[in-house]
Amino acid sequence: MPVDFQSVNFQLKSLGEQARSQQRQIDAAKQQAEDLLAHYANQQAELKRKAEIAASQNAKLRCALPTDEALNASFPIPALPSQASIIAADGSQIYASRHEAVEYSLVNVGAVQFQLGNGDAPQRFTESALFYGYQSEAQVSQERDLRERQELARLAGDAPAPVITLTDGPLELWGGESEYAKALAKYLETLAQTQQLGATTAGYVDKPIEDFVVRLLEIASLPPEEAGRERPLRGVRDIFLFEDKLQPGERSAVFGIQSYSANKYEGELALHFFYLNVGRPGKPWLARVEIPAWVVNDQTMLNNLHAVLVEQATIMGVRPYPYILHRAHEEALVTFDEKRQIDALLARELEVYSEGSYKQALKDMSTEKTRYSL
Repeated sequence: MPVDFQSVNFQLKSLGEQARSQQRQIDAAKQQAEDLLAHYANQQAELKRKAEIAASQNAKLRCALPTDEALNASFPIPALPSQASIIAADGSQIYASRHEAVEYSLVNVGAVQFQLGNGDAPQRFTESALFYGYQSEAQVSQERDLRERQELARLAGDAPAPVITLTDGPLELWGGESEYAKALAKYLETLAQTQQLGATTAGYVDKPIEDFVVRLLEIASLPPEEAGRERPLRGVRDIFLFEDKLQPGERSAVFGIQSYSANKYEGELALHFFYLNVGRPGKPWLARVEIPAWVVNDQTMLNNLHAVLVEQATIMGVRPYPYILHRAHEEALVTFDEKRQIDALLARELEVYSEGSYKQALKDMSTEKTRYSL
């Protein structure tokens, strides 16, 4: 049956009005959030106290925590260090499928390292790990994130100081299965190792959608019995607050993170973040940068990271993103041809295919697609 476009058109008009009404509500909430940000900008102690009370009543609360910097502060781009070792790692994966002849998973970690200030070509590294049998997607993703961080620590140990290490995505390890506790212990151990090496580390979140700071402002504006539960500013994202405040190259104040999972990162490993405008005049482009406490507490580390990220994002032009992370992503990608080769090698090793079907598998390796879906 054809689509009833008359009915669809009528519904589209209704949806359009709903969207306009929702946008008006968000605009009003954004103005309220901006007023709260200005009002509480220098009341860090009071905000922290309110957030702690709200967290004690809502274990699932996830919001920003103030530091010593004013909430609405902005910081210009510092001078780029004359020399530094910049290392980025990214990972890709093949998830196990029960529809394949052989169940297996693969984690492929690519890393790129270059020396700021000497003009040498970047060094490239790849590490692949094969897992036989079924592994859930959560398990494979945890293994990928852990191996990214371990590769950075390994390379940082041999790199000339100062060292800055980067990954794409949050610094926090995510997962919800029984294996998470074991993976987290290894992850925290690797972070601690990175700190002991004296290296700066960060997780770079492009186009963030979080509302951590907005939730903190909600808590500040509500009575204790409602704080952390009611959402009067729902729909307002943090980037709505900072995209007009941060000039190109500027960062926001540094914030801590209040959440059940983030609380597992203690002391010098405690998670923090700031927003960074890597865009151009009139074209803001905000990223959220997650960093551990040892970077927050070292102004030189923080400044070097800030400057390097802006410089790297500028290289990519109108689509600002750290170039070295882009290169690491390219190193990590698994092609369709590579997956087919792995399939065939496993099949031959495990004698799953008959001789005829194995020959057909080899023929099937020829394909127009060049990238495996990650």
